[in-house]
Amino acid sequence: MANTRIEWTEATWNPLTGCTKISPGCKHCYAERMALRLRAMGVDKYRNGFRLTLHPDTLAEPLRWTTPRTIFVNSMSDLFHHEVPLDFIQQVFDVMQRAHWHCFQVLTKRAERLHELDPLLPWPANVWMGVSVENATYTYRIDLLRQTGAAIKFLSLEPLLGPLPNLDLSGIDWVIVGGESGPGARPMAVEWVRDIRDQCLSAGVAFFFKQWGGTVKKRTGRLLDGRTWDEMPPEPLPIETDSHPVLGHPRR
Repeated sequence: MANTRIEWTEATWNPLTGCTKISPGCKHCYAERMALRLRAMGVDKYRNGFRLTLHPDTLAEPLRWTTPRTIFVNSMSDLFHHEVPLDFIQQVFDVMQRAHWHCFQVLTKRAERLHELDPLLPWPANVWMGVSVENATYTYRIDLLRQTGAAIKFLSLEPLLGPLPNLDLSGIDWVIVGGESGPGARPMAVEWVRDIRDQCLSAGVAFFFKQWGGTVKKRTGRLLDGRTWDEMPPEPLPIETDSHPVLGHPRR
């Protein structure tokens, strides 16, 4: 695992790396750029570049990290990629369930496979499940997420490439919005962000504004209407362990 500068999490854990592009949000994939850079630097884990690669030797990492952290799972891949075997996905979920002192955030664009596998996966309170939605064409992913057994369900509307009016936020606990960053970054309109924020406020859903993005995201910052928006979902109910009840995730 590694610490991260991603604003809405604390660390990353990548039991698999590499992916393939399936929708417009993937066009300028930051993970692809980073994987190719790391391969060029001689990092063994990225010897295959951005080709999907399982790393079973990293599965136990969260169990060795004893300080509670919020962990983004597979920042460099997609756990529900069609080439990832079901038994490997189940092993990842088993580790997350056993490492109950951490909060794990899993994010996918492959909501269809998530929905298909949902009955075969445990859903402890410390596992948050999210889907990425970049424009109105892909809001169906939200409906599929809503049907899963995840205790906390969230949306990553990043890179936001178009307006998302009239979102159905029922059953959704958290919404992240962000603009695209890096080479070739596509613009995001302030009206799109304000509308999503207002929908979240109206629905009582936690809203997190990550960034405006752009070629150099530090120049554009994170302020929306003069302030930052760093809301997080509410505490899940306590879960029972063999020894004592613990919260499903740490809070900061």
